[in-house]
Formats: sequence, C-alpha cells, structure tokens
Amino acid sequence: MISEKPLVPKNIERLQPYVAGKTIAEVKERYNPARISKLASNENRLGCSPKVKEAVLKALGEIQDYPDPASRKLRQMIADRNEVKPENVIVAAGSESLIAIICRTFFLDDENAVTADASFVGFFVQAGIRGIELKKVPLTGDYRFDVDGLLGAVDHQTKMIYIANPNNPTGTYINKYEYLYLLEQLPDDLMLINDEAYFEYARQIEDYPVGLDYNRKNVIVLRTFSKAYGLAGCRIGYAIADANLISVMMKTKLTFEPSVTAQAAAAAAYEDEAFLEESLRVVEKGRERLFKLFDSHGIDYARSISNSVMMVLDNEEKAKIFTQKMLETGVILRRTHSFGIPNAIRITIGTEEEMDHFERSFHQVLALM
Repeated sequence: MISEKPLVPKNIERLQPYVAGKTIAEVKERYNPARISKLASNENRLGCSPKVKEAVLKALGEIQDYPDPASRKLRQMIADRNEVKPENVIVAAGSESLIAIICRTFFLDDENAVTADASFVGFFVQAGIRGIELKKVPLTGDYRFDVDGLLGAVDHQTKMIYIANPNNPTGTYINKYEYLYLLEQLPDDLMLINDEAYFEYARQIEDYPVGLDYNRKNVIVLRTFSKAYGLAGCRIGYAIADANLISVMMKTKLTFEPSVTAQAAAAAAYEDEAFLEESLRVVEKGRERLFKLFDSHGIDYARSISNSVMMVLDNEEKAKIFTQKMLETGVILRRTHSFGIPNAIRITIGTEEEMDHFERSFHQVLALM
C-alpha cells in the first residue's frame, strides 16, 4: 500500500535553520591569518569566572550520575538574587531551549505569535519547528521595536508577543514608558515573552525596564548565562514567571537538562560578581570606542546597550564585501542578513587587544572599498 502522507512535515521542510558564525578553527584553516579575533557570536571575550573551572572539575566527580532535574541549588540562588521563590524559576539548556519549551507547552495548532521582523533567529526557528505562524512587525527607522505595531498585529488567534530587550542583533531596547504601555494594553489571556539575554549589560541604563520589576502573571522573563557570565559553551539559562506557568513548563522540559557540569558552572559564575563587573566595564568601554570610530567615519549604526554594535552600510553588497575582507584579516564578524537586515554587520565587543585588531583591519578594509 502506497501512502501519500509525507515523512517530513511541511513546516520542517520550509524551516530555515539557525546558521552560526564561523569558528576560529574554520578561519585558521581557510585563511591562516597572523591573529584571529572572534567578534561574531556575542560571547564574553574575557572568558568566564576563574571560579568556574574549579567548580566544573569538582562536578566531574558526579558525571556518572544524572543531574538534578529540578536544578534545586541553582534555582534557589536565582530566586534569592531576584527576590522570587524557587517555584517561579526554571533552568534549562540556554534561552533557545527555554523558547522551545514555551513553544511546545503553550501553543495550539491554530495560534500565532507576534514579534519583530529583525530579532533573535532562535525564536523564529523554534516557532517554525512547532508550526507556529509568526506575524513579524518591521522595526522603526532607528532599529527599535515598534510597540504600537506589535499590538496592532495581534488578532484573535495570537497566543503571545515575543520581544528581545535589548534586541538581537540591533542592541536597541524598549524603554520603560513603552514597556509599561505594552503591559497595560496586553490582555490577560495574551502572553508576553521578554527575552533579557543581555540584561546584565543593560540594567544600569536609566530608562531600561527590568522585566521583573513589573508583576504580571502572563509574562515570562528569559535570561542566560551565555553572555555576561561567559558560559556559552555550557548551554544554560533560566526563566522567571508565575509559578503556574513554571509548573507546566517543568512538565515539558527535557528531564535531565542542564547537565551536571553546566549547573555547577552557572552556580560558580553567578557568585563571582567581581568578574561580572569587569566584563561589563570592558563592554561599555569597547562600545563607546566603536561609537566614536563610526561617528568619525560617518558610518551609520544602531546605538546599542548590549555587548555588540550593529554597523549599517549602504547596501547588502557592501556589507558582504566588508565582512569577507575583515574575515581575511582574521576578524570574524556577523552579517545580519539572516536577522532580516541585509546591509548591516554585528560586531561583538572584545578585549582591548581584539578591538585594536578590529580597528586596524577596519581602516585597512575601508581604504579598499
């Protein structure tokens, strides 16, 4: 008997997978430059807290055992720091895993989500896997979320609005006034996913709205240890929300994520506030350096409050050429075409030496264009 039912669902066939930036090994093998500066993936270029190595080595003694599926120690630490209860916290293998949990937990087949057309690709991918229709609203002329546009896109089939605040790849943000307005207009049966992956870099900004300062039962705040804490390779992040929402997410989370070593690394990193503050200082200094450099050359950019800056060129071809020429000098950058901004490039803030390398290459490449 021949069946016409496809083995692969149409939503998976149509899916555009997340494409990561080039690795250091790839660039070394292809171009073998004298120096490589990886400024493409918004990692913490200082590394991670020195306390993490000791914690991970100790955790290796438990590697034969399954990890605590509830991450009780880490959940308690996160709850204490954020003045919530452990039942308001869920820990998983990074923000993208949390997004996947949200997509498979809360959506019915005919429901949709509203977001920006240039935001975190991981949300687009996970929504696509679940077969969720995405209603994408254009950014404003200065690369910010259009709050009225988001609300205007909501229809009777909308389950949630997703925002990344600060946004990725632009580094721009929804301010306190806009965020409160969004919350006030949000019906009780409509969820808001507030992805604060870059929260640590933004929290000192006066008009930046920290999601947990606004008590709403239909809001889930996402955070990660991949950025400011330097644990991108460990894959661990957390969400804070109403206990009822967290309890159902715990049902659909992969049982034994995150790993033993990831939980130990995150706990050690979370306690080292001195390392965190140094990371924030390096980013702030590097960010201002890029602003000054671009201003002096008349290059457009988005005024970021995260750990990267998005420079904007005249067209896609120039962005493609600039990125390639920089790559050949050993500077790995991230074009933002997959985010929906084809003529821009995202630059992660690196160490002083990496920023020196970027600036030298920048002048060299610009002279050839």
